[in-house]
Amino acid sequence: MNWQTRVTDLLKIKYPIIQGGLAYLAYSKLAAAVSNAGGLGQITAMSLKSPDLLRAEIRKVKQLTNNPFGVNFAIGQHNRSFADFLQVAIEEKVPVISMTGGNPAPIFEQLKGVSVKKLVLVAARRQAVKAEELGADAVMVVGQEGGGHLGRDDIGTFVLVPQVVDAVSIPVIASGGIGDGRGLMAALSLGAEGIEMGTRFIATKECVHANDAYKKALVEGNETDTVVIKRSLGAPARAIANSWTEKILEIEKNNGTYEQLKDFISGLANQRYIYEGAVNEGFAWAGQVMGLIKDIPSVDELLKRMITEAEQIRAKWAK
Repeated sequence: MNWQTRVTDLLKIKYPIIQGGLAYLAYSKLAAAVSNAGGLGQITAMSLKSPDLLRAEIRKVKQLTNNPFGVNFAIGQHNRSFADFLQVAIEEKVPVISMTGGNPAPIFEQLKGVSVKKLVLVAARRQAVKAEELGADAVMVVGQEGGGHLGRDDIGTFVLVPQVVDAVSIPVIASGGIGDGRGLMAALSLGAEGIEMGTRFIATKECVHANDAYKKALVEGNETDTVVIKRSLGAPARAIANSWTEKILEIEKNNGTYEQLKDFISGLANQRYIYEGAVNEGFAWAGQVMGLIKDIPSVDELLKRMITEAEQIRAKWAK
């Protein structure tokens, strides 16, 4: 079956499936596996400690795949400059740059005159319109079911995606609550031309940086086992519910300050859970799609399964 959409044409990929940025997890092995399987894999730039480490990861991906891949810049979540990291991506001729969290305008400024495809993650219609005005080639639209950082308006994917499709002329990529072929077909029926998945790709064999305890929690948990933290800071984000997130929510409920919260929501607290498996001494991002995750396949197995499911749905519709 032909899976050609404006997203596959834009990114030069076989299937309209994109792997999310996944802070501290999206490195060369996972990115290359997704690209080799026909999707678009991505490296997370700002989780790396130096531009030289980003260059090394990019070169590893190039050794592992001949297919296009991207580098994701989580610009709102790190208190340091992205300019040197972005310069490395430009020098290495990375084909796709994606931007999440924060104002992407400075990245567009640095990318002027550079031949690269630019994707922006948005969580509201107004953000999508602004991204198109800035020069985005496509927008990734995340509904409130998603894992990690979300929009402030609590709008679900099913309502948000068609709103954005109606508001912009560039391709729309749906994100949030998608983890199988049914989700892919649902997104396409809403007018999206591709999907982005984050949580589902964590529970794969090639996501080697995720501790087994993290993957086990994704497989064994259900859609009610997540909570939204950091609302009081204006940066709501969905994580696996545990005793650590209970502490965060308690501080927020009592109008706690950023100073009181910062050690609980730090990157170190995140890494204790996802790297070390200290499941009650930190937190881990996850979307409600964990209710659909039942196993830990290889990336290739996952994409093949999704495409088979989607083609069965399309055959059923054709009747």
